[in-house]
Amino acid sequence: MAQFFAIHPGNPQERLIKQAVDIIRKGGVVAYPTDSCYALGCHLGDKEAMERILRIRQIDLKHHLTLMCADLSELGTYAKVDNGQFRQLKAATPGSYTFILQATKEVPNRTLHPKRKTIGLRVPDNKIALALLTELGEPLLSCTLMLPEDDEPLTDPYEIRDRLEHSVDLVIDGGWCGTEPTSVIDMTDGVELIREGKGDVALFGL
Repeated sequence: MAQFFAIHPGNPQERLIKQAVDIIRKGGVVAYPTDSCYALGCHLGDKEAMERILRIRQIDLKHHLTLMCADLSELGTYAKVDNGQFRQLKAATPGSYTFILQATKEVPNRTLHPKRKTIGLRVPDNKIALALLTELGEPLLSCTLMLPEDDEPLTDPYEIRDRLEHSVDLVIDGGWCGTEPTSVIDMTDGVELIREGKGDVALFGL
């Protein structure tokens, strides 16, 4: 049975953030708010938790999973970027973008696109998500919370709890965060728009 935390979107309660991160560190799967839809997240190093997320979404790794990061300080550890790319990323983060990047050896192979060895990377503009990531001290392996039978991501934390109470360990109610997904930009070879979403792609000349 999933736990349910109501966390203030503007001033996240430190006690609840710490409890949520403890659940993640112990192998839990959490549903949490971002600046673009609710997401499912788990510890990057936890194979079993990752497989639970793939089962909930009914996807494989050809659907990119995303490293949700608190800021760009972790970027060099997990992705290969040059100075020009870093400047572009810095100008657009935090924000509603997912960047497809070449992964470094620090990223577990089992989390990568099987052929391209790429990973999604994102820095959300959401106080709850950033508080979780700061407390965790490392990226959260994540994907959008959209169930296979649905056309849009889930937005109501109470509905998320009703539908996933036996599949996740924690649902965080952080209020409304919309249904528009991130803009997805592939930066592995130049700059290519994969999906236009909430993030303004004009920043990248697209």
